[in-house]
Amino acid sequence: MDIFATVVEMESLNKASQSLNISQPALSRKIMRLEEELGVELFRRKGKRLELTRAGRVCYEHALEQRHLERKLQRSLEEFKSAVKPSSIIIGASLTTLQSTLPDLITIYTKDYPNTDIKAITGKTHEIVPMVKDRKVDIGLVASKIEHPGLQCIPLFDDHLCLVLPIGHPFVSKASIEISDLHELPMILFSRGTWYRVLMDELFHRYAVHPDVKMEIDSFEAIIRLVSTCKTATLLPESYLRRHLIEENELIIRFIPALEQTTRTTSLLFTEEAAHHPSAQQFIEKAKDYFNKHG
Repeated sequence: MDIFATVVEMESLNKASQSLNISQPALSRKIMRLEEELGVELFRRKGKRLELTRAGRVCYEHALEQRHLERKLQRSLEEFKSAVKPSSIIIGASLTTLQSTLPDLITIYTKDYPNTDIKAITGKTHEIVPMVKDRKVDIGLVASKIEHPGLQCIPLFDDHLCLVLPIGHPFVSKASIEISDLHELPMILFSRGTWYRVLMDELFHRYAVHPDVKMEIDSFEAIIRLVSTCKTATLLPESYLRRHLIEENELIIRFIPALEQTTRTTSLLFTEEAAHHPSAQQFIEKAKDYFNKHG
């Protein structure tokens, strides 16, 4: 059919034979064989010129469609002919780092490597560590400094908890706030078992403080919205409190000296093998550069 289409476009067996690099008698035989197979006459010979019959025009349209489909198929198969597989990274992140730190890192990474396929798996810090060790994820992102055999840990930044209040809360106008002021204070806190909640509970126990915990939630974004709605207080890591979140939810940040004891280091975890994975290595370098500039 492709040979037939070439004859139609050249309007001459002689020109078509030269274009197809076959002899004119051989080309004539191919056209005659095609007419015999289809049972119709495709051309009328007018001197040296060929003129399509109505059946020939139908066949030519089919030949063009077939040519188009073959080219489409070839384009679709090109990616499979390449020996280079698309880049990919699997990142294991604690829920809080997934919501606060990971979006920034993905944004700066994909700016330079937009075709990398990034997959994120969430879990608590004690769940992320074995994921990294067992190579179920390439990189771990956790709000802790981890020392574990076979794992490399790169600290990115330090931060600590601070008191977050809705506008209109009685503590907003208070000249100074101490940790003892949190006793029986209505609060929304992280769920038990998370790193920051463990820190909070240790701190409360040390100072014999017992807040009135109204809700326990995993999502810090949900906590921020509910603090404003429910007019309660909360404790959140300073790094999570982006200006737009504070302004949009009409919140006030207050620093309490005792909360400086709750410092935690957000870190990247990876194995020696992962460090030699090109995409993982690029991600690690981008993260280090970003926090060196913004530290």
